[in-house]
Amino acid sequence: MRSAIFFGSLLFATSVLAADDYQLGPDSQRQPDVPKGTVTKYTWKSKIFEGTVRDYWVYVPAQYDGKTPACVMVFQDGGMYVNTEGPVRVPIVFDNLIHKKEIPLMVGIFINPGVFPPKKEGDKPKRNRSFEYDTLSDQYARFLEQEILPEVGKKVKLRQDAAGRGICGISSGGICAFTVAWQRPDLFSKVLSHVGSFTNIRGGHVYPALIRKTKPKPIRVFLQAGANDLDNEHGNWPLANQQMAAALKFAKYDYKFVFGNGGHNARHGGAIFPDSMRWLWRDVK
Repeated sequence: MRSAIFFGSLLFATSVLAADDYQLGPDSQRQPDVPKGTVTKYTWKSKIFEGTVRDYWVYVPAQYDGKTPACVMVFQDGGMYVNTEGPVRVPIVFDNLIHKKEIPLMVGIFINPGVFPPKKEGDKPKRNRSFEYDTLSDQYARFLEQEILPEVGKKVKLRQDAAGRGICGISSGGICAFTVAWQRPDLFSKVLSHVGSFTNIRGGHVYPALIRKTKPKPIRVFLQAGANDLDNEHGNWPLANQQMAAALKFAKYDYKFVFGNGGHNARHGGAIFPDSMRWLWRDVK
């Protein structure tokens, strides 16, 4: 009996270790003779999210000539995505894919969620992440349209058409990316969601029903999710993403759904990020 119990525990432990064991490929590693783009950090005080302050970073590819408007990809939780030692390593992937002409010339904008600075010494900053990301309104889209994109546009020329713009995020940042394109398909036409929080944090669980009952919008959607994602009072993340994929299929969207065995993290999304970018931008030269 003890042998059976031990064997069962060992089998369970092995399966847990095997799950979520995603590795970065060569497109996510520095390659010799590939020009390296520049990344510059800035700070922004928002008026649309009044009282908040945030850091953001701008990646400009080495091939940018200063004249031709470039495509743009926006990332929520920007500090994680811009980290070249992190799980996604966007600047390295951009360097490699742009060099191979597998994605168009592209500027990356990496935006952290806003915080309210402490009002007195000893207080902690108040995070505004859930309000900005999980709210189903056009406020974050307006924040991008009226504040961030024009500011970045002062330094580098960006394409103004939706076909030249994509948006990405993880968890609540994933549903935020979808909300921006859903609310403003005239601004963004491409969505990449990593373990998106399409659950009832602030009403996001309604999206599958809305997608089924709304005339399809001109947006392309890539969803990544994992079987070992969260299950809590807000909902079941794996189920929510499967329902999103089913709704997008029903409504005949241009979509792709990759469902793995990962948890609520960026390991799987990072491993397939180069392929995700190739798929999203496959018809833009």
